[in-house]
Amino acid sequence: MGRTLEITPVTVTTTATSNGDHQMEKQTTDVEGNSSQVKRRHATSNLEAATHLFKGSVGAGLFAMGDCFKNGGLAGATILLPIIAVMCVHCERMLIRGSVLAVERTPGATFFDYPETVEKCFEYGPRPLRRMSRIMKLIVEMFLCVTQFGFCAIYFVFITENLHQVLQQNGVDISMSMVMLITLLPAMIPSLMTNLKYISPVSAFANVALLFGLIATLSIAFSDGPMPAVSDRHLFTSGSQLSLFFGTALFSYEGIALILPLRNSMRQPENFSTRFGVLNSTMFFTTALFMFTGFVSYVRWGEDVAGSITLNLVVEDVFSQVVKVVAALGVFLGYPIQFFVMMKILWPPLKRSNSCAQKYPISMQVVLRFFMVMMTFGVALVVPQLNLFISLIGALCSTCLAFVIPVLIDFVVRAQVPKGLGHWSYAKNLLILAVALLGIVTGTYQSIVEIIREFK
Repeated sequence: MGRTLEITPVTVTTTATSNGDHQMEKQTTDVEGNSSQVKRRHATSNLEAATHLFKGSVGAGLFAMGDCFKNGGLAGATILLPIIAVMCVHCERMLIRGSVLAVERTPGATFFDYPETVEKCFEYGPRPLRRMSRIMKLIVEMFLCVTQFGFCAIYFVFITENLHQVLQQNGVDISMSMVMLITLLPAMIPSLMTNLKYISPVSAFANVALLFGLIATLSIAFSDGPMPAVSDRHLFTSGSQLSLFFGTALFSYEGIALILPLRNSMRQPENFSTRFGVLNSTMFFTTALFMFTGFVSYVRWGEDVAGSITLNLVVEDVFSQVVKVVAALGVFLGYPIQFFVMMKILWPPLKRSNSCAQKYPISMQVVLRFFMVMMTFGVALVVPQLNLFISLIGALCSTCLAFVIPVLIDFVVRAQVPKGLGHWSYAKNLLILAVALLGIVTGTYQSIVEIIREFK
């Protein structure tokens, strides 16, 4: 997987416990064949992994929660958002389980990321499905690249819209395109770093800026006169708006692509998915934050709530200008984290097929990173509406990655075990697939209709 994560060779064995679960016993083997304690260079701690996961899950989607609640209704969004969160976490656990089992069955394997997990699960699955392993890997890689590419482009749009408002208010009359060009260098520098460990300080600072921007924005919302009555807002909405809600909500839980890379980069990967581990704790806090932000934002600004709630702040106020800049900076510094996932997909095949990349791996990876940053920048220049593209990417790509693929992995993994597919597993997985397909069809259709309407 390139030079992004440097991990010493690990031999993975399992022992069955009395209740049928598997406990992972990790041993490292040096050149002489001696076993020693696992040594991971550049490995991240639990706190660092939680920091990355939080930052990967609360980017532009956090500030889009007002628009999300507008499309879902106060009561509808409050009910549906935790359900979507539980479904996301459950599917992420199925993905982790499939990855761990695939590693167990692959001699010499240390870890698999999302695409490799899908490939190996199908490769070890029922015979009719084995020939689909390569195709499934390519499908997942395509969705991941499109999703992460879209996230990165939207991050450019987010900071540009907020920064442009502030500059205009202070008499700096420059175009949106020029403002976006100013943001290119801050996005470029951390994105050229080839190791996740080195991005930790950027991610930590981004979280501080993000939380400050959110707290300050909500403080302004509470202090800007009496809050409108809840009865003045829609409690439930129609089907077309609910489809946009679904897309925005899935976009906001954009961290599934980071699940396996973050777990694999930890010093103690087993702590990632324990009951009170990194995954559950971070997602619980994230969901609570989403619900509070969305509820307050929609009650305050109603149908006028923007795709980013920072755009609803009064631009003439100096403090509001500071909040816009800091919040935009907090979201924008998540760019390297999302970019990291895309590069882990694009770089390995390029390195294998290009002799120059094999001879000069660092230099060529930096060149590729530079080129991809410029591509996301170019796409961001033509994005007309932030909130509509958030819904489109969430409905189409994020839904497949978050729900559909993990369910398929679970079906394939359980089919390898006699009576592994019980009635509960069938019912649960089919329900998740039904919800996912409904969201894909309705959300994608409605988002495209709204985008076409905006272009006209």
